[in-house]
Amino acid sequence: MNEVKEALRNIKQNYKLFLQQQFTFIGALQHSRENAHDMIRPVASISQVQSYMEHHCNNSTDRRILNMFLNICNDLSKLCQKLETVHSGNNITNGILERCKLLLSHSNDLSTIRAKYPHDVVNHLSCDEAKNHYGGVVSLIPIVLDCMKEWVAHIEKLPQPMLYD
Repeated sequence: MNEVKEALRNIKQNYKLFLQQQFTFIGALQHSRENAHDMIRPVASISQVQSYMEHHCNNSTDRRILNMFLNICNDLSKLCQKLETVHSGNNITNGILERCKLLLSHSNDLSTIRAKYPHDVVNHLSCDEAKNHYGGVVSLIPIVLDCMKEWVAHIEKLPQPMLYD
């Protein structure tokens, strides 16, 4: 369990660095969308960000920040897999993990998700950007981190013998 908490702490640290560069991330997505001639659709999935980075990214700064986002998503996916092995789960914890796995699925449509208070990632976007283009993709990581914190909280409430089935 300590290993899980440590991995979650490391991901949160990486996310804090990423969050400081949110405008760079939005700029990179904007440049990539322009290069892909894809200005109408919202950025709606992890695979879309991956495609932008691999095929439509022209500079190292944009590539670095898109890669940072993808690495955090990948770390969260690995942590989901680790959580499944740490605990066989109950209805609540299994439900939380399934939600995380669905959100982190590369083809999942993120266009309608939005991080809520206390996360202000969406507030940093213009109304048009938040409603139409990037609100879901910037909301993904904080929502999954909240789910993982909730998972840990539920696990810690369980009697000790259930922890390592």
